[in-house]
Amino acid sequence: MPSSPPVIADFSVLPVSIPPLPSFPKSVVHYLYVRRNTPKIPTPTDARSLFLTNVPVDSSDAHLRALFASLVGAGRFQSVSFEDERKEAQSQSPLDAAQPVSAVRLLQAHGSASKKRKREDEEAERAREEAAARLPSTWTRPLRRSGCTAVVLLADEKSVDQVLKAIAKLHRTKMYPTWGENLPEGKVPPLGSIWLKAHNRLSYPDRDALQASVDAFSELFARREQEAAEIAKRLRNEPDEDGFVTVTRGGRNAPASRNEAEEAKRKMVEKQEKKKEELINFYRFQLRERKKAEQAELLKRFDEDRKKLSAMREKRGKFVPEA
Repeated sequence: MPSSPPVIADFSVLPVSIPPLPSFPKSVVHYLYVRRNTPKIPTPTDARSLFLTNVPVDSSDAHLRALFASLVGAGRFQSVSFEDERKEAQSQSPLDAAQPVSAVRLLQAHGSASKKRKREDEEAERAREEAAARLPSTWTRPLRRSGCTAVVLLADEKSVDQVLKAIAKLHRTKMYPTWGENLPEGKVPPLGSIWLKAHNRLSYPDRDALQASVDAFSELFARREQEAAEIAKRLRNEPDEDGFVTVTRGGRNAPASRNEAEEAKRKMVEKQEKKKEELINFYRFQLRERKKAEQAELLKRFDEDRKKLSAMREKRGKFVPEA
């Protein structure tokens, strides 16, 4: 098997033996590059995480779990996050797409009614709504981009050190782990023609399942739109810090009650009176400062005149009239 340096820059080189396939009946060595995870924005789990690049295109959670088990034993590997999965999580979800533009702006600026519930309940409900509104998947197993990256989370910091030491040992023994070895039976769907046939079958989902996803999406859209309408109705009666009332669309909503309007007007008058008082006090401060400056100027001029008069007297000397 070809040799490779054990370390390149700050990456440890992890050689993996790829077994022969019907499409390519030769055994080859694939190189993964591993280092401690040091993202630009630190997280609490960085100390027990590893950053991997150049992962094989057919990588899965089960593949990497078996690979790390062959290096340091079972129980060390916890989870893996692939680059494409992270990007998909950051992109727009069905829950975000199911919001009208006006609803998005109002909910971002003023919050939604669901804020009163506990955070755990919100996250659980959000996950259920996303799952219900998402269309059925058409692939039994994803393929990664060539040269894709991943972040592996291990049990503790000691496991990270053990993995890096095990990688260094591989270069001395030349006994490389085999990719896809010891995978649980039925855990990873096969690729090839079976994979493509399954994709063709899943591209035509069951009509009832598809209708359920569409109904969930429509219901989610309508509820978000209703929340935005309620916020817009409330904003029509609440003046901002400058005393202005936000003008919002939705004239079909019922007008505000008289009590709500009077309360909003009272708050606006109080804010205006407070600003007026602050302005008057500011002018008083200016008047006091100007008077002090004028008094200081008068005292200065008086002192200068007094000094000039004394100098003139000394210059003239004692006057003695002629007899």
